[in-house]
Amino acid sequence: MKVLKQSQSIIVSGESGAGKTESTKYILRYLCESWGSKMGELEQKILDANPVLEAFGNAKTTRNNNSSRFGKFIEIHFNERFSVVGGFISHYLLEKSRIYLKRGCTQFFCNKTTEKLLAEDRKSQAQKRKGPLRDPMLDDVNDFSAVDKALSNLGIDPQDRLAIYTTVAAVLHLGNIFFEENPEDVKGGCMVSPGCEQSLSIAAELMGVDPEELNQALLARVMQTSKGGLKGTVIMVPLKVHEANGARDALAKALYSKLFDYIVHRINESIPFFSSSYYIGVLDIAGFEYFPVNSFEQFCINYCNEKLQQFFNERILKEEQALYEKEGLGVKKISYSDNQDCIDLIEMKGAGIIALLDEESKLPKPSHTHFTSAVHGNHGNHFRLALPRKSKLRDHREIRDDEGFLIRHFAGAVCYQTEQFLGKNNDALHASLEALVQESEEKFIQNLFTNNSEVKQPTRGKLTFISIASKFKTHLQELMDKLASTGTNFIRCIKPNVKMVDHEFEGGAILSQLQCSGMTSVLELMHQGFPSRAPFHDLYNMYKSFLPQQLSRLDPRLFCKALFKALGLDDKDFKFGLTKVFFRPGKFAEFDQIMKSDPENLKILVAKVKKWLLQSRWKKAQWCALSNKILYRREQIVIIQKNIRMYNARKRYAPKYKGIIQIKGLQSLNSFECCLIEYFLRLGFFFDAPWLLLTIILLHSLHLALDSSTSTSKEIPYKDGSQRICLKMSTLRTLNLEGSEIKLEIGFIKYYYAFSFIWFRNYY
Repeated sequence: MKVLKQSQSIIVSGESGAGKTESTKYILRYLCESWGSKMGELEQKILDANPVLEAFGNAKTTRNNNSSRFGKFIEIHFNERFSVVGGFISHYLLEKSRIYLKRGCTQFFCNKTTEKLLAEDRKSQAQKRKGPLRDPMLDDVNDFSAVDKALSNLGIDPQDRLAIYTTVAAVLHLGNIFFEENPEDVKGGCMVSPGCEQSLSIAAELMGVDPEELNQALLARVMQTSKGGLKGTVIMVPLKVHEANGARDALAKALYSKLFDYIVHRINESIPFFSSSYYIGVLDIAGFEYFPVNSFEQFCINYCNEKLQQFFNERILKEEQALYEKEGLGVKKISYSDNQDCIDLIEMKGAGIIALLDEESKLPKPSHTHFTSAVHGNHGNHFRLALPRKSKLRDHREIRDDEGFLIRHFAGAVCYQTEQFLGKNNDALHASLEALVQESEEKFIQNLFTNNSEVKQPTRGKLTFISIASKFKTHLQELMDKLASTGTNFIRCIKPNVKMVDHEFEGGAILSQLQCSGMTSVLELMHQGFPSRAPFHDLYNMYKSFLPQQLSRLDPRLFCKALFKALGLDDKDFKFGLTKVFFRPGKFAEFDQIMKSDPENLKILVAKVKKWLLQSRWKKAQWCALSNKILYRREQIVIIQKNIRMYNARKRYAPKYKGIIQIKGLQSLNSFECCLIEYFLRLGFFFDAPWLLLTIILLHSLHLALDSSTSTSKEIPYKDGSQRICLKMSTLRTLNLEGSEIKLEIGFIKYYYAFSFIWFRNYY
């Protein structure tokens, strides 16, 4: 953050129970202690938020005793001097179904030491049967004291803390209310089971509402008739047993969810910031989950982890290799598994699983079997989707095809049962319960439902409601955009064993986690790559103040090169790109430590830099002189080659050129000579320029001799003329034409010129 002048994000990821929450605590403590004002009140409040959020947002699972059942993004804000000025917490997807679902691990908030302080009439029937807490690793008494103290430090007064505990108690008592069919109701309604009236009365008292009104709101819902667009009579519709259970659970979820929102809001109010230059955000979200029974919550959690894994692939693998290629480092490409197709399967518009779930929720009579069939019908051939019977687990193979689907996630295949998908995707209260809590006599409860920080969404119309999955998808995209706008840092938590004990490592499980999270590809890339890098200008500005003025005027690239050479860094430890310098793992920290060491060491470093610069400039001068000499010789060699080629060309083509000139000079040939040449050409005698020239010259001289002679044709000495011509041709036997010795065949010449004389004789 200080170097790049950019806000940063730290993404802590790993499977459930790997230690993400504990790692987040250490990160926050380090930031507050290192950059805070000596652990002042503000820094302590930021740290006190952790036990409060854990108390209200974590729960015990089969794989983790303290599992985060929500996601949180904690921002630590800094001013321009990089001091902590405040914080902000955003939370995502609280697992509200845990409030009402019966788990196999029931525990009670007292141990053997404090059980005697609890009156017998205050113990529930389940507590009397199962006894007190048996986990020696947990101490709810001390943990509750720590949470109460943290709430006090966060500025929540005793009255508000009591209201918080009262609301939690109301939720617990709502869970003790059960229903059964009412034999006296002819409309098929239900009633509160005998023995639950006390829980109903206590819950109503804690919520500040009338017990009879609460009983009526849980057993019936209000419906208003309409005709022609006008509102009509209000009637009460009795609820069946499963519908009453759903109304009770919806009320409990709404109470606890709004209470959790209130607590997060109060924490943010206690750590405000009025101006912020940068921030460091720490993301701690539930890890990848796969249980014997996986429902809507696991679907959303694993969808979130798919998005984070894709973000990890893009930032660490895809963008890293693209940067290496852009900077020209020549690093071999690393292959990795892309999970974009799995994300498209879930969030695709129109045909994605979330879109199909929302469409099913808008139907007059939604059905989870119809929704599941639609998923398989739209994506039957998708690689990531499969039928439950293709699962490797026997329990999953017994699930019907219209009751679940199997998704092949990056961390493994998970089979989801869709029975409760529709209900969990739309957990709105019906009108009578919502109106009841809004008119509560307890101001705290009333404010929870009237002054909610979130924008109230319409719930009365099936065509206008916004589902839980859609809201989570929107919030998740906002989170991903925020992460993309910051510098990202990743922390991978690896679970060493499933027994949750120390000093025990299961190699197969660890290797599987590394492979599924993409760490093997990252480690391979880091082994041959350069994880640390800095632009030349940033590195130059970072250490410019440590150097004298004569060195600070250097070009940033030359400045970095001089520093590395002066420090004696191995060329294998760093590599220069086009705009950045890249370091091998751990080498940038060594370089930074040397640069920020004591002044005496810096003087020695400056002397080494000067020495290297002088040597570099002298070598450069030598190279320039040698380069100029090489260039001069290269130019002269070209000139010499040109002259030699010209001489050879003249020697080779001079005879041809002279012959062509002489031929052009014989423009005075009469028609007889032209006819003679044409006659020879028709006979098939082809001559090149010298032969043709020689023939024409001889024939021309012969023609002149015949024209000037007064002898008749019978008196012409043909034999003597032929001998004279042969004698002249013999002197040309070794005539040098075109640079080679051409030997003339005397027999051919005799035949040729004898034929010529015969022709002349007949002609004349």
